[in-house]
Amino acid sequence: MPFPPIISRPHYFARFFCVAVGMLLCSSARAEKTNVLMICVDDLKPALGCYGDDHAITPNIDRLASRGVRFDAAYCNQAVCSPSRNSLMTGLRPQSIGVYDLMTHFRLAAPDATTMTQHFVQNGYVAEGLGKIFHVGHGNIDDARSWSAPSWRPKAGDYLSRESIAAIRPDNQGKKRGPATESTAVSDDDYKDGQIAIEAISRLRANADHPDQTFFLAVGFLKPHLPFVAPEKYWDLFDPNELPMPQVVTAPKDAPDFAKTSGGELRNYSDMGTKEPIDEATTRHLIHGYYAATSYVDAQIGRVLKALDELKLTDNTIVVLWGDHGWHLGDHGMWCKHTNYEQAARIPVIVSAPTGSHGAVSKSLVETVDLFPTIAELAGVDLPVKIDGQSFASVVREPASRTRDHVTHVYPRGSMLGRAIRDDRYRMVEWKKPGDGADAAVIELYDYQADPLETQNVAENEPDIVERMRAQLASQGEALPQWQATKRTGNKGTKTPAASASEPEFDRAAAFRRRDADQDGLLTMDEFMSTQPDPQAASKRFPNFDKNDDGKLSVDEYVNVGSAN
Repeated sequence: MPFPPIISRPHYFARFFCVAVGMLLCSSARAEKTNVLMICVDDLKPALGCYGDDHAITPNIDRLASRGVRFDAAYCNQAVCSPSRNSLMTGLRPQSIGVYDLMTHFRLAAPDATTMTQHFVQNGYVAEGLGKIFHVGHGNIDDARSWSAPSWRPKAGDYLSRESIAAIRPDNQGKKRGPATESTAVSDDDYKDGQIAIEAISRLRANADHPDQTFFLAVGFLKPHLPFVAPEKYWDLFDPNELPMPQVVTAPKDAPDFAKTSGGELRNYSDMGTKEPIDEATTRHLIHGYYAATSYVDAQIGRVLKALDELKLTDNTIVVLWGDHGWHLGDHGMWCKHTNYEQAARIPVIVSAPTGSHGAVSKSLVETVDLFPTIAELAGVDLPVKIDGQSFASVVREPASRTRDHVTHVYPRGSMLGRAIRDDRYRMVEWKKPGDGADAAVIELYDYQADPLETQNVAENEPDIVERMRAQLASQGEALPQWQATKRTGNKGTKTPAASASEPEFDRAAAFRRRDADQDGLLTMDEFMSTQPDPQAASKRFPNFDKNDDGKLSVDEYVNVGSAN
C-alpha cells in the first residue's frame, strides 16, 4: 500500500532560515539539547505487563519501561480525548482553559496559549505530528501553530472485513459506525496504526540524516480506542476465558447518580445499541477486543522503538509514552471513559531520558499537565510560559523523590462540573456549577486504602478529610465555565450567553470549521471568501482580521477579532 512521501528536510531548513543566525549563535547551547519522541496512545489504561497486568501481552511497552521510569500514580486532567490532549499540549487544565467538550478548539478560549511543540519550535526544534495528537473531529480541528509543517494522518478505514463494512450504520448523531470489534486475517499495515508506525519510522530516518537539527516527533496511535479492531493474530494471543472480568458491577453506594457514565459511546456501534444490559458473553468479548487492540498497538510502538535504536538515536532522545485517559471495561457496570473514577482517570506514563533512571518505578503523583514542563526541562529547553503543570524531571532522575502531594482532574455533567482531587489515599469530587457557592456542592469521597475498588462514597463519614481536600481544591481558584461563542456584536474574549430566539447567535467557530477546507486550522483568502453573502465587503474585512499580516486567519483572528469587528 503506498503512503504519502515524508516532507523533505530542505522544506524545514527553508522554514527556519529566518532564525538561522540565532541558531548559530546558540549552537553551543543547542548541542546540549535532546531530541523528543512522544508516543500518545488513545484510550490506553494501565492494562500493561509492566504495570502488573499478568494477562496483558505488551513486550515493547514493557521494554520501554525497563529503559526508563514507570509512573504508577499518573492521572489525566479529564477523561475524554480533546480536553485531555489540550492539557498535554498546553500544560493548562480544562478548568483553566474553559473547554470540556470535544467540539471547541482550545484557541477559541485560550488564543494566546503556547503549546509544547510550538515552544520547542521557538527554541530551534523541528516539530512533527503524526496520527492523533490533538483531537480532530466532532467539528474540532488541528492546531497549525504547533507544528513545523502540517500534521500527518493515515488514510485507511476503520474496518477491513466485508461483514464489518456491511454492518455500518448511522449512529444517533448521523456518524457512520460499524461493529464494536473486528478480527480479520490482514497485515498490521492494513490498519491505521500500522501506517502510523511506517510514517514514524520514515520521519526518524529523515531526522537521523540531519543530526545537527534537534527534533520533536509526536506520534499518536489510535488503538485501543473503539472500535476494537486488530489483525486476528493479536486476538489469537488470548484465551478469552482467562481474561479478567469486572469484580464490581454496580456503581459506588451513595454516589450521585449523575456521576456515572451511560456508556453511550459504545452504544453508538451498530451491534451494541440493542444490548441492554451488556451480558457476560459480550463483556468477555469486548474485554478480549481491548486486550487484542492493546497488543496490536504495542507491536507498532515496538517497530518505532526498534527504528530509534537502529538509527542510533536512542542515546540522545527522550522517549515519553502517555495514555490520554483510562477506560471502564464493565467495572461498576460502566463502559468507556467519561467519569472521575479511578478506571477512567488513571493513565500510563513512562519516561525514558538519557539523564534519567532506568527500570525504575515511581509512586509520585503526576498529572498530564506536568509533561510539558518535564519534557522541556529534560531536553534543556527553558520554559518562561506560565502554565498549570509542574516539572517532575527530578523524579525521572531520582524516582524516590516527589513533586506533588495531590493531583486534580474534572468531568462535566450538563451544567455541573465534577472537580476531583486525588492524593495517595483519597479521591474527593466536588460537583457544582462553576461560580456557585460551596454550599451548593454534592460531594463524593473514596478511601482507596480501605476500599480499593471504590464501592462506597464515604463523604458523610469523613467531614474533616472533605474539608481539607476542598480547601486544597479551592486554592486553584474557581473553574471557568464551558467557553461559548461570542455574539457578532460582542467584545473580543467575551463569554456571552446564547442569544435569544429573536436574535439568533452567529456561531463564528462553526463558520470557521465549515470554511477551513483543508482542516489545517488556518483560513486562506479563498477559504474565507467561500459562501460569503457579501463578497465585496468580506474581502475588505479579511485584512482587518489578519492581525499578524501573514495572509491567513487563525481561529482566534476569525472568531475573536472578527467578533470585535
